[in-house]
Amino acid sequence: MTHPKPIAFRGSSLEDLRTFPLSVRREAGHQLDQVQKGREPDDWKPMNSVGQGVQEIRIRDSTGAYRVMYVAKFAEAVYVLHCFQKKAQKTRKADLDIAGQRYRDLLKEMKS
Repeated sequence: MTHPKPIAFRGSSLEDLRTFPLSVRREAGHQLDQVQKGREPDDWKPMNSVGQGVQEIRIRDSTGAYRVMYVAKFAEAVYVLHCFQKKAQKTRKADLDIAGQRYRDLLKEMKS
């Protein structure tokens, strides 16, 4: 059995996640636990527009739709790039930009 990868929250992603309703936080935790163990989350989609290997966990409850963007392709950790509540059908450019910037910063850190 392999050890689960640690989770590294980037920027304000952990604080953002903590603002989610309890049921959504629990579900996000369960889904991230799956990812840490090398499994796929139940409902996800690739977000290659943000960065190569970036994926988005999709969580829905009575209060709305929530997203957790992460990248798990690196050996060191599962990096959570951005957590947000989705208010419209299309993901806001601002949310894509935040995740993209954090992804680029992460790559720069890994090279240095």
